[in-house]
Amino acid sequence: MSGKVSVMVQRIGSERPQWLLAGMLLSLHLALAWGVAAWWGSAALLVHIGLFLLWQPMWRSERRLSMSHVLLVVLGGSALILFWHSWWTATLWLGIMVGLIGGDVAGMTERRQRMGHLFALLYLLAMLLLWVVPHLFGGTKSNAELLLLVRYVLVAAIVLVAVWPVARQKAKPYYSVDFFYTLMLFLLVVVLVLGSFTVKMISQGNYPMALAQTLLGIAGVLIALSWLWNPHGGFAGGGQLMSRYLLSVGLPFERWLRNLASLAEQERDAAGFLRLALDDIAALPWVSGGRWEAPGGGGEFGQVSKYSVEFTFHQVHLVLYARWSLSPALVLHVKLLTQLLGYFYEAKQREQEQKYNAYTQAIYETGARLTHDVKNLLQSLKTLSAAVESSDAGQAQALQALMQRQLPQIVQRLQLTLDKLKSPNVNVAEAMERVSARSWWDALQLRYAGELFEFATYGMTKGEHVHLPGELFDSVADNLLQNALEKRKLERDLSIRVGFSCEGGGRLTVCDDGSALEEDLASHVLTAPVQSENGLGVGLYQAERLARQAGYRLSMTSNQAGRVCFELIGSS
Repeated sequence: MSGKVSVMVQRIGSERPQWLLAGMLLSLHLALAWGVAAWWGSAALLVHIGLFLLWQPMWRSERRLSMSHVLLVVLGGSALILFWHSWWTATLWLGIMVGLIGGDVAGMTERRQRMGHLFALLYLLAMLLLWVVPHLFGGTKSNAELLLLVRYVLVAAIVLVAVWPVARQKAKPYYSVDFFYTLMLFLLVVVLVLGSFTVKMISQGNYPMALAQTLLGIAGVLIALSWLWNPHGGFAGGGQLMSRYLLSVGLPFERWLRNLASLAEQERDAAGFLRLALDDIAALPWVSGGRWEAPGGGGEFGQVSKYSVEFTFHQVHLVLYARWSLSPALVLHVKLLTQLLGYFYEAKQREQEQKYNAYTQAIYETGARLTHDVKNLLQSLKTLSAAVESSDAGQAQALQALMQRQLPQIVQRLQLTLDKLKSPNVNVAEAMERVSARSWWDALQLRYAGELFEFATYGMTKGEHVHLPGELFDSVADNLLQNALEKRKLERDLSIRVGFSCEGGGRLTVCDDGSALEEDLASHVLTAPVQSENGLGVGLYQAERLARQAGYRLSMTSNQAGRVCFELIGSS
């Protein structure tokens, strides 16, 4: 029979914790409202202690208590029963109850459950100030109205605790009591009671006036403390001291940051960094173990305990198992440290991704540049093939001269392309062969002799003495002229003008009288890859980068209908 009663009480404590709290307060009410000397007071107090042990938030109901804890509970309960006939003992016990319930509220997240505990606090404070404290003065005769209020009206607060709607829990909701909040509330109640008692004894006045004076004094002290918390005039105030306390619970904040930054510098791999950082967390005295999951993998360390806390930041899910219950201040501290760990881990992932992207970008750019070189060489071969197919026997000598001039250049350019493919890390700008401006210009005209371009020169008197990077000018000229030829396929009778001078170490201009480029395309054609229907869209982008490496500048000087011009000139 006793086993069934125990199971029923445990079930009520798990599914209806507010009933357990209300029963505890009701038994306390029976032990106080008719005086501590009432014959049924000891029995009601015994019931109250039993219900308190089932409700108490310090230890979970399924936990096995050590002998020291059991001895502490037995001695505490025995002392309470033994000295209960003193109103000072009742005052001390009510102060402890206020501290425990108030510290319990700090760890709650559900609003309805907090309201039930606030009703319990209202009952305890009312019973303490209206009934228990006046009896400390001795010889106090209560009037009928006060007796009615204390014995019957205050029960309404207990009823509200019992009937207030709370979400059902399959298991007893667990939240640890914050020792700091509990101690502060207990000390506040002690100050209020002792202050009222002292003022009453010194002034020999009535109790309500002494209570009001004490409340005003406490209010004045709280106002002063609120000002000292964040004072003006350049002083740091108590807020900084409290922040230092919160950030130093169990682990100095500065040491954690220093260790985390050191690990970030030593370990480049994101998963390896996370494992080392968790090893540092596992060394904390209050951590018994943990479990983590991240995109790069997961793992466990240490031992599993009954007390755990979970955090998720930046795709890092961390479960820490503690050796004892965690207070809200320590939970806030661990949350901040875990968030920092998540930020560092995400930074490591971005670093790895940037390295991979840089490697992929280098492969892409190298392949795109060589593809354009091969494409331009193929276009030159097609031009020679067209010249061979359209020639007759009378043009054999001229065709032979054309082959003698063009084929060695094509072979040389193809060899340079193969050399770049074999050694992609070689600085292209430094490896460029410099040729005379006049010879390069003559070769360009011969290469595009059959494409109806208008060639013009300016200041070629020093053409034999000016040398320029032939590969750069070949790449830029081929890209610009091939794009112009593609544009001519869409716009008939397009006039294309090619100009060259020795100014600035060589100056090449290509203009056409067709339609202007779209604004979005014009703003990105030289600075980023663009969408292209007949290529990779990186020809001019690669040419501009190659020009900068060689000390030249490729730019669009005009983008108007009837005048679209590009220019390559030395940047010095």
